Amino acid sequence: MTGRVYGIFKNKRVSPAKLEAFGFVRGESGYVYERILEESGFRLTVCVTGQGEVLTEMLDPALNEPYTLHLVEDAAGSFVGGIKVQYEEVLREIADRCFEPDVFKCGQAKELIAYVRDVYRDEPEFLWKKFDGNAVWRRKDTGKWYGVLLTVSKRKLGIDSDDMAEVLDFHIQPEELERIADGRRYFPGYHMNKKHWCSIILDGSVAFEEVCRRIDDSYAMAAR
Repeated sequence: MTGRVYGIFKNKRVSPAKLEAFGFVRGESGYVYERILEESGFRLTVCVTGQGEVLTEMLDPALNEPYTLHLVEDAAGSFVGGIKVQYEEVLREIADRCFEPDVFKCGQAKELIAYVRDVYRDEPEFLWKKFDGNAVWRRKDTGKWYGVLLTVSKRKLGIDSDDMAEVLDFHIQPEELERIADGRRYFPGYHMNKKHWCSIILDGSVAFEEVCRRIDDSYAMAAR
């Protein structure tokens, strides 16, 4: 198969259960889905491998041969343009319905996401398309945020480094923040109210048990 697609599936991980619910069929090379495109009658086959790689093939039924012009960037004409549009629509639908966000890569961030899922049954919400490295958790009853996950330069926290870091923002009492903020492990909340929010880098500098306690306290504070 040809037509490897990366952009639409950036920072996403495949969900086998969602693939099957969508209509993919499991085979030797992965999960396979077929759709006949309207008007042209072309058959689009999409294969998602076990590694989450997406492969496609477009078949021209009149010639019984693969069609590839929709993959050529400068190919012009109303016919090929229509094929491109339908092709991208199908892939976008698959990306939205069969893949889940997989933005945060460090071990502690993944552990925290699993902890919140198990304890509060909440998933990170990605609210900003332009800032797809940021997400929030919010309580179902009040709608208030109790955690923010960010991907930012350490320099924005006041650290002399341009390395990127995965950061947690959480609610905190002002007097507690004043006591613990040290510019190394605890920071005034980045991009949040710096009296009522605190930031930590999810790199192990703060023990995971402490991170969980902080998110628990933040969850409780968001009930108000």
